[in-house]
Amino acid sequence: MVTSDQRRRQLAREKYQRQQQRREENRRKAKRRNTVVAAALAVVLAAGGAVYASVALTDDNSAKGTDNAAGDTPTSSAPTPSASESASPEPKLSVDTKATYTMALKTNRGDITFTMDAAKTPRTVNSFKHLADKKYFDGTKCHRLTTQGIFVLQCGDPKGDGTGGPGYTIPDENLDALGKAGANGTVTFPAGTVAMANTSQPNTGGSQYFLVYKDTKLPPSYTPFGKIDAAGLKVVQEVAKAGVEGGATDGAPKTAVTVEKATVTKK
Repeated sequence: MVTSDQRRRQLAREKYQRQQQRREENRRKAKRRNTVVAAALAVVLAAGGAVYASVALTDDNSAKGTDNAAGDTPTSSAPTPSASESASPEPKLSVDTKATYTMALKTNRGDITFTMDAAKTPRTVNSFKHLADKKYFDGTKCHRLTTQGIFVLQCGDPKGDGTGGPGYTIPDENLDALGKAGANGTVTFPAGTVAMANTSQPNTGGSQYFLVYKDTKLPPSYTPFGKIDAAGLKVVQEVAKAGVEGGATDGAPKTAVTVEKATVTKK
């Protein structure tokens, strides 16, 4: 027969075991979370100093509404669009999905032009044409430059602080275009690549994008959708050469870049 004292000890043991199980589960969750964060920081752009935006390279529409470039990735500065912004629907697909399009950015530092293949990234190209036709990008600043670990200039935020977006998100596309990720979980985004910033979560692209001016290692989670021409790449590299404000390695470019006019045309 079990005495009351033995019963109390048994209940105490069971309570202790439950507590240990909960603690172990919390430790496992924290470990998984920290592993993800560490990996992002190691790439120095997985979310880096904003992608959403981002690099980036989360469109800097992440946590506060930023696309990822948070921490070390091309993302926006806001992880998720605000409630008011998320009400707009993605524009109806209207581009020729068999065609190539050109996006021309007339900036105060020179023209930056890149080609986009609608066959590979139809919804991304469609969104950019839709926004450019509405003059969405006109007068916007390239708000983020990274000069260590990852080498990108991030643009496309009408707010200029990494937290802006169009009010809708578009799905990831063409993620295997740059090959299979290596042991460190990254692929090489070659200089001249244009890719979507995001919030570090799948299918969270908005309007923020990043221009790669030097080969950069990143996780294959950012839609590569454009290729900059030689003249445009030189413009971006000159901006990068001047560095980041205050001598930092991630932040507003010392040489301010404003997109005065953006147009998308079918080739």
